[in-house]
Amino acid sequence: MDVKIDESWKAILRDEFEKPYFDKLTEFVHREYREYTVYPPAKLIFNAFDQCPFSQLKVVILGQDPYHGPGQAHGLCFSVNEGIDFPPSLRNIFKELKGDIGKEVPGSGNLTDWAKQGVLLLNATLTVRAQNAGSHQKKGWEEFTDAVIHQINAQKDHVVFILWGNYAIRKGEFIDRSKHLVLTSVHPSPLSASRGFFGNKHFSKANDFLISHQLSPVVW
Repeated sequence: MDVKIDESWKAILRDEFEKPYFDKLTEFVHREYREYTVYPPAKLIFNAFDQCPFSQLKVVILGQDPYHGPGQAHGLCFSVNEGIDFPPSLRNIFKELKGDIGKEVPGSGNLTDWAKQGVLLLNATLTVRAQNAGSHQKKGWEEFTDAVIHQINAQKDHVVFILWGNYAIRKGEFIDRSKHLVLTSVHPSPLSASRGFFGNKHFSKANDFLISHQLSPVVW
């Protein structure tokens, strides 16, 4: 598979790529792409890393699984390709963005512009079989993305971690709150958004923190 990942991440994750669990994960993923329809397209599996070099990273938003419908997933959590209808969680993210900082709902659900400003849009599991949510969980991706968060936690200062929902909150329990900002709330899913996602003001809080540490805010 022709997989792209930024050179800065290759260096930081080199040891991870050589571990036995990652060999097994790679075999599994290759087999799935051969035998089934899998999202995102193989070349975009590491798109979150490719669009957000380690040196530029200042915010992490953690998702769980890629979208599993046709044309949606392109390797950035919560983001969809141009011309694709907004999934419900993304619609609620844009609704909160408007309530928080007054930004009008954009015409596209593609969040690549956030990634290019240093927002790592990281799913815990980087691949999924079409129409089969959670189908690639517990195959090794979670161990890999835990390692990514550990590296960011250890090697960076003043990163904002945005964790929506119990799954993301648990995954970020070890983050050092003495040097990073960790923002948590319920998930933006319609099932939970009205119980504390709306009004969490995570976008303005993230920017306030970045500015307080002489870092440029994100143009959400």
